[in-house]
Amino acid sequence: MFIETETTPNPSTLKFLPGELVMATGTREFTSPEASEASPLAQALFDLGDVTGVFFGRDFVSVTAAPGVEWASLKPQVLSLLLDHFVAQAPLFVTGTAAGIAVPADGDDEFNDDPADAEIIDQIKDLIETRVRPAVANDGGDIIYRGFREGVVYLQMQGACSGCPSSSATLKHGIESLLKHYVPEVSEVRAA
Repeated sequence: MFIETETTPNPSTLKFLPGELVMATGTREFTSPEASEASPLAQALFDLGDVTGVFFGRDFVSVTAAPGVEWASLKPQVLSLLLDHFVAQAPLFVTGTAAGIAVPADGDDEFNDDPADAEIIDQIKDLIETRVRPAVANDGGDIIYRGFREGVVYLQMQGACSGCPSSSATLKHGIESLLKHYVPEVSEVRAA
């Protein structure tokens, strides 16, 4: 088995492509060792001590290194863990729990969408799903719709995109321009 690696716009994060399906549906982000207890693979990556984030996408795993950590020393360790995991066909999540299930919210209590905006929200979600998410996944991350209120779209960046130096530019210049072009009711895009 050969695992490819790709750089991401976030210099702290590398994208690892095992050449097979990682998650059949959805994505899953781990931002702490405590959260990683649901996944033996994520937990093993955090146990390296120099990892601050793990993200599972459809066909990739993004790993974020702690500040000051050089990828030259961490990358072989990560590759070794990933290789062992995928060759052994080990489960991604602990069996017998629902901990591996993560359903992206269409909004949360902070962003209650107005039912009168349903058609606009459907357009926004469709653009995010068909145009934005595939591009963001190429960079080792994901983007989740969180809400729409008074012309403002709230989005959450995950994986390599979370904390990336260029994420605010991506939101403001890329995604905001796209949404404003196709959905005139959109006046701004903000990180949730």
